[in-house]
Amino acid sequence: MNFFDLSGQTAIVTGAGSGIGEGIAARLARANATVVVADVDERAARQAADAIGASAFPSVLDVANSESVRNCMQSVLDRTGRIDILVNNAGIGGVAAPLWEQKEEDWNRILAVNLTSMFLCCRAVIGPMRERRYGRIVNIASIAGKEGNPNMTGYSATKAGVIGFTKSLAKEVATEGICVNSVAPAVVRTKILEQLTPAQVDYMTSRIPMRRTGEIEEIAAVVHFLASPDCSFVTGQCYDASGGRATY
Repeated sequence: MNFFDLSGQTAIVTGAGSGIGEGIAARLARANATVVVADVDERAARQAADAIGASAFPSVLDVANSESVRNCMQSVLDRTGRIDILVNNAGIGGVAAPLWEQKEEDWNRILAVNLTSMFLCCRAVIGPMRERRYGRIVNIASIAGKEGNPNMTGYSATKAGVIGFTKSLAKEVATEGICVNSVAPAVVRTKILEQLTPAQVDYMTSRIPMRRTGEIEEIAAVVHFLASPDCSFVTGQCYDASGGRATY
């Protein structure tokens, strides 16, 4: 038996031009899904899609812009006729600073990219999923959304919002064949860490019982299950991929 097979399915992965998103897109493609590598950086999206192979194609997407989201999702429907899987991975770390040094525009930006994007992207796909009575949505949160990281109020707040949003939406569509879950990684060494100070990275790693950062493939493996038909009685959950850090 081929577990977690995604043959015939279309998956959209946001922020898939690099990092965790690219790793997730590659994993879903290996499971035989047609993967949309969606990213605001057109060049990165094309390069990632080319690296994945014929089962992937790029799409320019600004997750914080409602028109961009509508256009992306409609183009996918026009091309493949279906959207089975949405992985909301796009996000930013924001400015690393205490609250009294934060600017309102920085706060608004991280809210738009990390949280409003969930509303926009999920709203855009939920109709087609409800019509077909099938869908898998996986939202990438963070352990910071459970515990809160110092000097990361915006990031921590938005990721907590992702978890709450996931649980709420999951209950709304629980009887319609649609499963909605989130994944909360601890620190994974990707480009997003370049936005943080070494002290912040050391702080986050020191709190992981395994005493190491996570690997992109380890996060992708959790997402793969949650995006598959095998995830049929799991919804509204937050799966931690934290090396033992999370306590609840």
